Amino acid sequence: TGNPVLAKPAGQTPIAAFLATQLLHEAGVPVDALHLLPGGGEVGAALVKDHRVAGVAFTGSNATGWAIQKALAARRGIMVPFIAETGGINAMIADSSALPEQVIRDLLRSAFDSAGQRCSAARIFFVQEDVAKAMINMLVGAVEALDIGDPLNFTTDIGPVIDDDAVARLEAHKLRMQKQARQLVDLPLPDGCRNGSYVTPAVYALDDAGLLNEEVFGPILHVTPYSGGHLDKVIDAINASGYGLTLGLHSRIAAVAQFVAERARVGNLYVNRNQIGAVVGVQPFGGEGLSGTGPKAGGPNYLARFATERVRSTDITATGGNVTLLGIEAS
Repeated sequence: TGNPVLAKPAGQTPIAAFLATQLLHEAGVPVDALHLLPGGGEVGAALVKDHRVAGVAFTGSNATGWAIQKALAARRGIMVPFIAETGGINAMIADSSALPEQVIRDLLRSAFDSAGQRCSAARIFFVQEDVAKAMINMLVGAVEALDIGDPLNFTTDIGPVIDDDAVARLEAHKLRMQKQARQLVDLPLPDGCRNGSYVTPAVYALDDAGLLNEEVFGPILHVTPYSGGHLDKVIDAINASGYGLTLGLHSRIAAVAQFVAERARVGNLYVNRNQIGAVVGVQPFGGEGLSGTGPKAGGPNYLARFATERVRSTDITATGGNVTLLGIEAS
């Protein structure tokens, strides 16, 4: 589109952003077309306020997204595009027809890969009561087998979270869940991890899914059984959260998948697989509601959002029938 890019990474990840920018420059992206601006929130705030910035594409928290919206409105100038991909209280559903081993495999990946630090990660597991006891027992056993440690070690399942602030938020959530829910498992922290920003994987049973009212960005999963024949209530609960990023469904009944697809207000629905790791160009990614604005990253409509659409309409009868006038070059 001809737009230069000012890339402002999260304050905690300047090195990864530098390496990614370096690779893009080496691949042929002109240096003057892609600039890296590391720093804290004050850098992002200054960029958003600057009238020379003609559009904002943002990935992060709802709070920051709302702050960007407010700052852009306060500019009182040209209205510019704002694309936001925020968080999600992402659910996975398993009915009584689902294959238990496949469910637990995909749930474990969806909830705990990258220590749960993916916007697409599963945060709550709705399981049909008929099979809930067996599946929950399998889930607890699988979590107990996870290894916590150095992420550079290939045997490690759970590495650290991003920083100490994240640790504090997640541990505070665990304390709240110990009062409002029932703890199914919370692994002990290995002695070798006590000096890092580690949070142990945990699972809590919730009687009321409404107790989970904001994204918990880490290795914590919540479980809520539901009665057979009441899948509609599960979808209603998911929609009521206001978030709509990813949803996983495990069912061998095609009509169930169709039912969920028609009712759930989510951007990405994954059936009988994990719900993380969308492939750009194959599985366009992005949510709706509190989870983002669209268009989807990696989709056919994304690039067009950074361009200005203009239309011209001509009444060719104004030539008076002299069609040669249409071919005259402008001088």
